[in-house]
Amino acid sequence: MSSKSTQPPRRTGSLPVIINSTITPNMTFTKTSQKFGQWADSRANTVFGLGFASEQQLAKFAEKFQEVKEATKQLKDKSQEKVETLSNHSQESGRETPSTTQATSINGTDDEKISHVGPEAAVLKTENDRLKSAVEQSNINAKKWETELQTLRENNARLVDALQESSANVESWKKQLSSSKEESDALRAKIAELEAQCHDADQEKQKNSQLTVRVQELEVELNDKQQELENLRKQAEIIPQLMAECETVSTKLQAAEMKNNELEGKLGCLQVDIDDSRQKQGNMKGELKKFMDILDGKIDELHEFRQGLSKLGADN
Repeated sequence: MSSKSTQPPRRTGSLPVIINSTITPNMTFTKTSQKFGQWADSRANTVFGLGFASEQQLAKFAEKFQEVKEATKQLKDKSQEKVETLSNHSQESGRETPSTTQATSINGTDDEKISHVGPEAAVLKTENDRLKSAVEQSNINAKKWETELQTLRENNARLVDALQESSANVESWKKQLSSSKEESDALRAKIAELEAQCHDADQEKQKNSQLTVRVQELEVELNDKQQELENLRKQAEIIPQLMAECETVSTKLQAAEMKNNELEGKLGCLQVDIDDSRQKQGNMKGELKKFMDILDGKIDELHEFRQGLSKLGADN
């Protein structure tokens, strides 16, 4: 006996391929890798192989293959027992038929025939009853085997459906895997682009930090310059007083010159005073000129510093 199993369609390129294989008790399913298995069909002189999406599916298929194989073996053994039983019953019936013929040909009176045929007829009746029981039991067993065969066929059909569903799942998983790979590649490209943007942003941030430090340093220098300028302005406030003093001295000098004609007697003393006053005025004018030169230089430096700071702010 053998069990015929139709494997689910398998795609080769764009064409589906249906694997038809007859499973016999002598077949062996071999796992050639983690997700691939094969078996040899000696009748078709072909080696069949199936690939699976996971090891669990491969193990499940191997278990189903072994179950069908064991069921086929049991069915074969029961069929052989049935044939042997029927053969034995036929041989026993053949051996008992001559004794019956012999029993009917015995000569003698009716009482003698009855005395000779009675025990043999009882034996034959017993054998016939036993044969009838055996035939009935054989019929019962045949029905039972037919039921088991139908069960095996249903199991085989369920196995085929499971394999077809598995194949459909494999195709779906392949599509999902391809889609996942495409999404992964797109995400990797996006990550690489974001990393490049982050790198540029880090460089720009570093430049901004350097510029911020430089601006803070320039602000400190500007504050120092403004403080220095404020001091110069405070010193410049004294200049009008000095100028006023100079005017006062000039007025006094003019008055002294006007009185020079009137006070000839006091010319010597006044001449000394005039010389002293002129010397003081000259010293004051020299100092005032130096102070003005220094103030002009500081103002020019401050003007150049402001221009450099404005240019640096525009570049930033």
